[in-house]
Amino acid sequence: MLQRVLEPETLDHLAPDDPVAQRSRRDLRRVNAFMGARGILERALSKALGATAETVGGTGRRLRIIELGCGDGKLMLDVARHRGARWPEVELDLLDRQPIVEPATIAAYAAAGWQARPRIADVLDWAAESDPAEHWDIVVANLFLHHFDADGLRRLLAGCARRADALAACEPRRSRFALGAAHLIFFLGANAVTRRDGVLSVRAGFFGRELSDAWQAGPPPGDAAPAEAPSAWRLDEYDDGLFTHCFCATLVGGRDR
Repeated sequence: MLQRVLEPETLDHLAPDDPVAQRSRRDLRRVNAFMGARGILERALSKALGATAETVGGTGRRLRIIELGCGDGKLMLDVARHRGARWPEVELDLLDRQPIVEPATIAAYAAAGWQARPRIADVLDWAAESDPAEHWDIVVANLFLHHFDADGLRRLLAGCARRADALAACEPRRSRFALGAAHLIFFLGANAVTRRDGVLSVRAGFFGRELSDAWQAGPPPGDAAPAEAPSAWRLDEYDDGLFTHCFCATLVGGRDR
């Protein structure tokens, strides 16, 4: 198996209004469609949430979701349009360090029955916060966790454990087959930035039980411990499709609100 290698991806360092970045985000939507990303993410959400999504409405509150590293917010919009009838009145926070989500995208969420709002923040700052009023039913991360080294990943996962009742993450699968396929995305019309970043994403991806191990290891020394012991969580780590590695964590029994 390939050793995990983490290198900075070009898109992360381009200005939001850079035409190259805008083209690359369009490329990513095309790659997501080719990979079946919406269906993969929906299955992960269903696995992590269980019956919560269908039953939370009876409690008189909205289902609260936060997506970390949301980019332009278009992938979760596809989920909202497909699942809006089954998961009505979702409250969705779209967190990214760059202001990329457009007003038209927020309006499209509203048309699908979801209340969405962008949040501009560094995700590790978000993970370190401890405001008890800010709590979510589930954290969503799509092609995002692979950007972090071992300490950063453990810190981020510890924040998810403290601030939510579930996590659904879909990441690049680190394999020779996926790496070979990443070199071929020029056939999808991808530009040079997308082609380079696609290869780097696979090299930084995951396989086996790597995310489960990072979750169970807890935060790095000196960081705050998760609110719940690792044994209180049900962990599922699996491959879905040819190129995607998924990780779901669910707090057994939830928390008292």
